[in-house]
Amino acid sequence: MKAFSIYGASGHGKVILEIAQALGYTIAYVFDDNENITNLLTHKVTHKPNEIKLREFPVVFAIGNNNIRQKLTQTLNVKVAPPLIHPKAIVSQSAGIGEGTVVMPGVVIHADTRIGSHCIINTGAIIEHDCILNDFVHISPNAALAGDVTVDEGTHIGIGACVIPGIKIGNRCTIGAGAVIIKDIPDGVTVVGNPGREVKW
Repeated sequence: MKAFSIYGASGHGKVILEIAQALGYTIAYVFDDNENITNLLTHKVTHKPNEIKLREFPVVFAIGNNNIRQKLTQTLNVKVAPPLIHPKAIVSQSAGIGEGTVVMPGVVIHADTRIGSHCIINTGAIIEHDCILNDFVHISPNAALAGDVTVDEGTHIGIGACVIPGIKIGNRCTIGAGAVIIKDIPDGVTVVGNPGREVKW
């Protein structure tokens, strides 16, 4: 039976754990730095794991914050788990998804889309054809990206946001909940509203 470890025992970790169970995986360890968290659902949490435990099984990082997730992957020398795709997600056979990425139930990913490593494609999100999502991107629940959209590294697309076709969103951007993106967004910008307007650089 396939097995891997989860790093992160918050609510996001609960969702990942249940996806793993739905896919028939065994959870070897659950790691978390917060010693006040003792369990992730029915699984005991291990604090301050040694290198032997960290490297014994592939790891998926169950950390919702893009920056923290990226720092952990760069700091810890571990083997990364393959992408976890919920059985009730719809993913085109021509789409490519990187290691450590998690795809939640109800997601639709269409033809020739490319999704990098350690991304989160959250519940009910829609990623249309020919989109490119680089590493450490988080697409929140019910967000929709039309065809040929590019989202660069570390960007967070908020819940229910919409992006029209052909848009390019830069690195480390934050797209607010419900925002409607109708023009390209440069690096490091926060955008809110309909139509989207830049409010922070």
